[in-house]
Amino acid sequence: MGDLLRQGSQWLEQMRWAHCSSQVTYRRGAQEQVLSATFGRTQYEVQDDFGHVVAAHVTDFLVAAADFAPVFGEPQPGDQVVADGVVHEVMSLGNQGHWRWSDPYRQTCRIHTKEVGAAP
Repeated sequence: MGDLLRQGSQWLEQMRWAHCSSQVTYRRGAQEQVLSATFGRTQYEVQDDFGHVVAAHVTDFLVAAADFAPVFGEPQPGDQVVADGVVHEVMSLGNQGHWRWSDPYRQTCRIHTKEVGAAP
């Protein structure tokens, strides 16, 4: 019998891409690629210069590593994601980095972004 957890995770990923994703454009310089992505959100806290803790959130995009990696390798700060007419820029969340694996089998990248404006 095969690894049931891996098989279940793969099935769930397929269902997410088929039923819970939208088309976005990922840009790095002049290079761009249309990808299927699921919108997400990460909450985080930062401390300002006066010691006040400020809570905020960023928009995440979950993309299939199999679609992303052959074209771009890993996400890089400054890359852009255009979704629904809005431009999002890949950004680091301090000690959390600018992306992370979203599952134990490294099928999905969770990319942290901030909104920077409307798409031209």
